[in-house]
Amino acid sequence: MAKKRRVEGKGENGAKGQPKRAICLAGGGPAAGLHIGVLKGLRDAGITFDTKNDVWALSCIGAWVGVIYNQAEKDRIQETTNFFRDVFREDKSFDSFPLNTIFTPDWAGNADAMWEFLIDPKSYKSIFLPKEIMKSFMYTASALRRMSLIRRSRRRHYNGDFDEIAEFGKDFSEGDFNRWTLNHVLAVHPVVRLLTALIYKSKITGRSRLYYPDSSFLNNINFDKLRDDEKPFIYHNAWNLTHQKLVLFANRPKRAAAFPDEAVTVEGYRSPINAASLCACSALPFIEQTVTIDREVYCEGALVDTVNFRNLLEDNPDLDEIWVSRLIDANQILPPRDLYDAEANLCELFAATVGKDDVKLFEYHLTCDEEHRGKWKNLTVVEIPVSCDINFDWSHSNLERGIKNGVEAATRAVHRYHQPRRGPGPWILKEHEEFREARTRQRLKMAQERCDLRTS
Repeated sequence: MAKKRRVEGKGENGAKGQPKRAICLAGGGPAAGLHIGVLKGLRDAGITFDTKNDVWALSCIGAWVGVIYNQAEKDRIQETTNFFRDVFREDKSFDSFPLNTIFTPDWAGNADAMWEFLIDPKSYKSIFLPKEIMKSFMYTASALRRMSLIRRSRRRHYNGDFDEIAEFGKDFSEGDFNRWTLNHVLAVHPVVRLLTALIYKSKITGRSRLYYPDSSFLNNINFDKLRDDEKPFIYHNAWNLTHQKLVLFANRPKRAAAFPDEAVTVEGYRSPINAASLCACSALPFIEQTVTIDREVYCEGALVDTVNFRNLLEDNPDLDEIWVSRLIDANQILPPRDLYDAEANLCELFAATVGKDDVKLFEYHLTCDEEHRGKWKNLTVVEIPVSCDINFDWSHSNLERGIKNGVEAATRAVHRYHQPRRGPGPWILKEHEEFREARTRQRLKMAQERCDLRTS
């Protein structure tokens, strides 16, 4: 009964009949379907974040889900799903073209960068290195001489090609051969040096580009709708590389708490949220080009802080509930099948651990820090369980699987949420570890069977 009164009563500063809530949507790229499913599952259970007193704390793909959801006109879940179906690719197309539909090559930018590189005299300064070429030639000649002596020696004692190959491999392994081609063939060849410098030294900061000011894809997002007076307070982060500080882009102006003891400087809330800020918050280095806003360069903010939990608490002292939807965990990362999987592992593995550590730190301060325990003793934090079944394919089937798993995760979270509250201080609800461990073991077993089939 106590729980029921708290849910159906009035929050400290919330609207009548609903506590003041915050929803935190973290990053995770192709696992975006989980966020949509979580929002759907919570909505179906009567838990929403749609009043002007609520807060949306967002980063990376979570920012995209939050922005699209809040600018939707009618059925927000369906409109958000439709938007991301256009971002994800049909399964048959994805099988042989494993990319989403929005990370596009910057053809004009690449051409400009290439032309600028080629006409710059400095680009040719270290292309031709006679001394290094001679050293590589001498090294190669010496190696060939040693190999020739080995072959003649083997022929005197044995009469078989396999013996010669074995002796050759003993002194010059596959790794030696690859290092030789890299350092004594490619690295000293003037044309190869020029082309390699052209790729890596041109003024291109990512292999793809998302932000185009005149893009119909971005212009179809109604950012003005986010500034309606009745909208929740919405913010997402982005890392300012120019001034080395975290910037929080919000849908309306608001003062932000400053923390002089923090290693990372948070500038505070900068308004408004627009196409440039949304692209900046998901500009993962190398994958996507950085975004310039007012002559300042930005990249993804989730690399530094998941959803800025400290500002979320200090800047919203009257919160009754915080719901956290985190997309990725380290145990979701499986042995790579190919280069696509390997790149996904690179992006997602560190993001998983950073996100989990941020949530742990946030919960630690709430439960163990005496100052916070007293200040937030009536706060409820619900961590939505991370699905072990999701992968990192930009395919329709993965989007649909994520939505389904997100609904199931939200249903389990709501069930725990309605349980009687126990113990003093902030109330933190977590997923049962036994359930997650069982699902993880099952998934790893399936992955191993898949690998065995590929190698058999």
